[in-house]
Amino acid sequence: MTKKSLPVLLALCCAFLSARAAETAYLFTYFTKNGEDGLHLAWSADGYKWDKLNAGRPYLAPKVGNSKLMRDPCIAQGPDGTFHMVWTSGWNENNIGYASTKDFITWTEQREIPVMAHDSTVLNSWAPEIVYDEKRGEYVIFWASTIPGKFTATAGSSEEKYNHRMYFTTTKDFKAFAQTKLFYDPGFSVIDCTFLRTDAGLYLVIKDETRNPPKKYLQLAAADSLQGPFHPPAAPFTPPGLWVEGPTALKVGDDYLVYFDAYTKKFYSAMRSRDLKTWEDVSSKLSFPDEGTPVRMRHGTALAVPAPVVEKLRHATP
Repeated sequence: MTKKSLPVLLALCCAFLSARAAETAYLFTYFTKNGEDGLHLAWSADGYKWDKLNAGRPYLAPKVGNSKLMRDPCIAQGPDGTFHMVWTSGWNENNIGYASTKDFITWTEQREIPVMAHDSTVLNSWAPEIVYDEKRGEYVIFWASTIPGKFTATAGSSEEKYNHRMYFTTTKDFKAFAQTKLFYDPGFSVIDCTFLRTDAGLYLVIKDETRNPPKKYLQLAAADSLQGPFHPPAAPFTPPGLWVEGPTALKVGDDYLVYFDAYTKKFYSAMRSRDLKTWEDVSSKLSFPDEGTPVRMRHGTALAVPAPVVEKLRHATP
C-alpha cells in the first residue's frame, strides 16, 4: 500500500460505514397517558433526537383484556421479518396482549395470551418483554407478576400488596406456549426487565422495585443465555435518588444507550456507556416528542429496524 492509496482506502471505508448506517433507523414503541388509546411510534436517525410518527396519533387501538389498555408495548423482530408485539392489557389481569405486523400499519387480529391463568390468586401481569432466542429457535416472553404468599421474605417491600418476580413462557408459533415458569428472582421485588446485547456478552437490565427503603434504580445482571441463568446484579447505574422505570436498550455506534422513564419527574432519559462500567447521563443530549405534556412518551421499546420501514411510516397514514 502506498501513501497515496491510504486516503482513498480511508474514504472508501467511511463511505461503506455511512452506507451501512443509512440502512438502519430506530423506532420507539410507546404509550401515552394510561394506555387507553393504543400504540404510538417515534423514530430517530441517531438514537438521540426522536420525532413522533403519524402526528402523534396511535397506530393500533387496544381491543383485548378486561381493561382494554395497551401499556408497555414491546416488539421483537423474528427471522422472517415479522414484528411481534406484546403489551400490558390491564392493571390486574392474568393475561397479556399480542399482535404482529410486517410494516406497523397492517396488524393481525389482537389476542390474549393467558400467561398467568394457571394461578387464580395472581394480582397482575405487567410489562411483558419479547425476544427471539436464535440458539433455540423460539421466542421468549417474560413479565412481572405478584403471587400472594410467595417470596415472603420481601413481603411489604413494594407499594401496596405487590411483591414482583419475573416469569416467562416460550413459543415457536404463537399458538402453543410452554408452561409458565419463574424467570428471575434476584431476592427483591423486580419489574421491567429487558435485555442488552453487547460485544462482551448478554445482560439483563433490571429495576429494583423496592419501596421500603426506596431504591427504584436500574442494574445489570450478566446472563448466560436469553433464558438464564443470571449472575448477581452489578451496582446501580442510574442517577442516585432518581426513580425510574421501563428501561430499553440500543447499541448506537460504539455506545450502549439504556433509555428509561424518570416517571416521578415526568421525563425520558438515558445513560450511555462503552464498557458497561462507566456510565454518563446523556439527558441533555436527548430530544423526545411531547416532553412535559400529558401525552409524553411512556414505557416502550427502542429497536433498530431497516430504514425503509421508517421511511414508509413517515409517508403513510395507517
